[in-house]
Amino acid sequence: MLGALTGDIVGSIYEWNNIKTTSFPLFQDHCRFTDDTVLTVALADAIMGGEPYAQVMRRYYRSYPDAGYGKNFALWAASEDAAPYQSWGNGSAMRIAPAAWAFDSLDDVLQKAEEYTLPTHGHPEGVRGAQAAAAAIYLGRSGAGKEEIRSFVSGRFGYDLSRSCDEIRPGYRFDVSCQGTVPQALAAFFDSEDFESALRLAVSLGGDSDTLACIAGGVAQAFYGGVPFPIAQRALRFLDEPLRRVTLEFEARFVAGRCFRR
Repeated sequence: MLGALTGDIVGSIYEWNNIKTTSFPLFQDHCRFTDDTVLTVALADAIMGGEPYAQVMRRYYRSYPDAGYGKNFALWAASEDAAPYQSWGNGSAMRIAPAAWAFDSLDDVLQKAEEYTLPTHGHPEGVRGAQAAAAAIYLGRSGAGKEEIRSFVSGRFGYDLSRSCDEIRPGYRFDVSCQGTVPQALAAFFDSEDFESALRLAVSLGGDSDTLACIAGGVAQAFYGGVPFPIAQRALRFLDEPLRRVTLEFEARFVAGRCFRR
């Protein structure tokens, strides 16, 4: 899941200051982790500890109250018994990467992606986005080629994955919906040549840059066999000790040695 966290950190400074180029410093001093990272690590923690994800999300929200959550999520997390708020937002897809690593069949990954989405995202589009992102990661780590991943995701979830980043970029604007984020993030992965280029392409689209790069980075890590060591080391330095500890433990238990090496 480190690929997703890296994408979040790289894209964090461009969310409200979009750029439309792939030429930029990958890390800058004012990069930071956002709610994308916090809730992804929370899912990893919930999986490893066997706790209900809703309970862990609320605990992480209290520990990181200023990470940049959406208003509806913050209201939900501040209540101990709030029901799902029918969200179709891209938060379900940004946080789902651990589910694609911790389970060993596509059916299980899809079922768990829905389970971990429903505490907040009751809308079918929220579930669809999370399942699509999780499926792409699982297929990537299992050795599927890009066209196989594209075919499965478009056929199963109905997303139009025919457009390239060059076709998307000129007219693309900020969009927090799953349907306006997941296909675009996957386009960045499909057009990429390696892990780093996937992040650069995702950020270059503009829009919700940290979430686009988070989703693209999660898939790219799986497909390309990991996060390059120098990039991983830089990304880990942006995490505080609790987030870094959970991330490294999850990577050691579920990611190391489990992705197809190309």
